[in-house]
Amino acid sequence: MQEETRILNSIPVDPLTGAISTPIYQTSTFEQEAPGVHKGFDYARSNNPTRKVLEDLVATLENGKAGFAFASGLAAIDAVIKLLSAGDEVLAVDDIYGGTYRIFTHIYSKFGISVNYVDTTDINNIIDNITPKTKFIWIETPTNPTLKISDIETIAKIAHQNGAYLVVDNTFASPALQTPIDLGADIIIHSATKYLAGHSDVIAGVVIVNTQDLAEKIKFIQNSSGGILGPFDSWLTIRGIETLTLRIQKQSETAQKLAEFLLENEAVDTVFYPGLASHHNHEIAKKQQKLFGGVVSFTLKEDTIVSAEKVVTTTKLFHLAESLGGVKSLICHPAQMTHKSIPEATRLASGVKNSLIRVSVGIEHADDLIEDIKNALEKVKAEVELKN
Repeated sequence: MQEETRILNSIPVDPLTGAISTPIYQTSTFEQEAPGVHKGFDYARSNNPTRKVLEDLVATLENGKAGFAFASGLAAIDAVIKLLSAGDEVLAVDDIYGGTYRIFTHIYSKFGISVNYVDTTDINNIIDNITPKTKFIWIETPTNPTLKISDIETIAKIAHQNGAYLVVDNTFASPALQTPIDLGADIIIHSATKYLAGHSDVIAGVVIVNTQDLAEKIKFIQNSSGGILGPFDSWLTIRGIETLTLRIQKQSETAQKLAEFLLENEAVDTVFYPGLASHHNHEIAKKQQKLFGGVVSFTLKEDTIVSAEKVVTTTKLFHLAESLGGVKSLICHPAQMTHKSIPEATRLASGVKNSLIRVSVGIEHADDLIEDIKNALEKVKAEVELKN
């Protein structure tokens, strides 16, 4: 069964009414036949029929044992970190999402959880830095925003040989492009705000696990901490997932064309996109992804914050905004936006230069988007020539 067919047939028809669209069960509690006797739902924090459809759906898409929906991607990340105890260590990718860095550094470091950041695209960095205290190897692939690719299958084997779990943030690829559990990952995280929901109209996060033991632990944390996704937002995310395959195929095709254009542009220094043969781990991306995704990042030859700011404020079709994965194209300057919370030296060391620009390709026509970026780059180039 092809992916788009599998997605649609994983969303059940409502058993009570036959509704094709999942009903929104906007209720806080459920009537019980007798104390403790109910239809599987007693209180909406613990479970909700709309949320359950979403949780079962994402588990199916990622080929996992169980799925859990949270109020945001960071709430999902927070729930996974709560599996750890004081004294545990995390070996994490260096080019990590700024929000994940922030929660590790400013929240969980106070509770005795330490994080070691390494370039996980080089397997030797993992082998050299894993310790008996390492409980998680934490990767994003592709990463945000330099789109580094890590070898999920190889890293999973190293994690398991050392008694650790492999956690993969699969936000940038989505299960339409790769399914890390099939490659050995133990826990998958998504900011469902991005490609899963896909319309820039909901904040949501999901966790998918590959064992019953992990499922029971995450369920306990979800219910105990209470950072659940509400029924309406669950419905929006389900609705978005219905078109996931169509959207990301179009976005990936356009992103490839945009990356190839940027590669030849005189104002651009480096282009980060896994679909380019010049990408450091292009062959690994080809092995573990169906397509290369809808995000492209690039740096300017004039490597300054001023030049980058000029580009991101000049485009007409790319909207200057946080987030990614929606049907409308977005552009951002990580140094001043998504990665502002990361110290400058750390940011620069991970490859996020002052002029790095990240674009999230929507479903507009590729020629229009390329022309928009071209015009913005020409203005910056002209200003640099005048200055010199």
